[in-house]
Amino acid sequence: MMVLSACRVEPDILSRQHILLVEDDADLAQTVASELQDRGYAASHLADGQDAIAAVHESDYDLLIVDRLLPSLDGISLIRQMRLESIHIPVLVLSALSAVDDKVRGLKAGGDDYLTKPFALDELLARVEALLRRPRDARETMLRVGELRMDLIDRTVQRRGRTIDLLPREFKLLEYLMRRPGQVVTRAMLFEDVWNYRFAPHTNLVDVHIGKLRRKVDSQGEPPMIHSVVGSGFVLRAPG
Repeated sequence: MMVLSACRVEPDILSRQHILLVEDDADLAQTVASELQDRGYAASHLADGQDAIAAVHESDYDLLIVDRLLPSLDGISLIRQMRLESIHIPVLVLSALSAVDDKVRGLKAGGDDYLTKPFALDELLARVEALLRRPRDARETMLRVGELRMDLIDRTVQRRGRTIDLLPREFKLLEYLMRRPGQVVTRAMLFEDVWNYRFAPHTNLVDVHIGKLRRKVDSQGEPPMIHSVVGSGFVLRAPG
């Protein structure tokens, strides 16, 4: 197996966040890897899914960027195999397939984000930054806040044994809240880290999604867990 360094290896490479790019388009891979290096990341490149599985067993990566269609082992199968082996490195999926169903498959397989080709490098870098900002406990397989349970491998949520069916964005939004129990999160934080916007557009998008999520999480007769904080944002708290 050969891991190709995208650019020169500098002496401080071990102190930098290391990204593995799994992409069989050599020109695109060189462009992306060079841009990552320019932004201060250590970037390695592989063109085959099977080689990528071997690489994640041998090296400690902070993030994988994985093409959906790969030789030997496709990107979705690669992610599924990693998750089955309890390898919880964040994964950004790249794909020329833009159908909603394909995006859902990528996220349900265990991908953390999905970017459709062609894409702007600035958008890719913004998504990379958002994934790398996740807390150090982001590789946990189960999140718990009071009676609320989230399985990050099976992509399931339960409250007191009741299964809560969530759309991909709702799942990501709830995961963000569950990683910060008792912490007020602002709309700007949610726009940046859940929607990957660098600014807060003038819209009620967050409030609409929070409202839908609240109706699913806080069913009738159950103590509320998702609370609005006037003038600030939202907070998830375990029932008292």
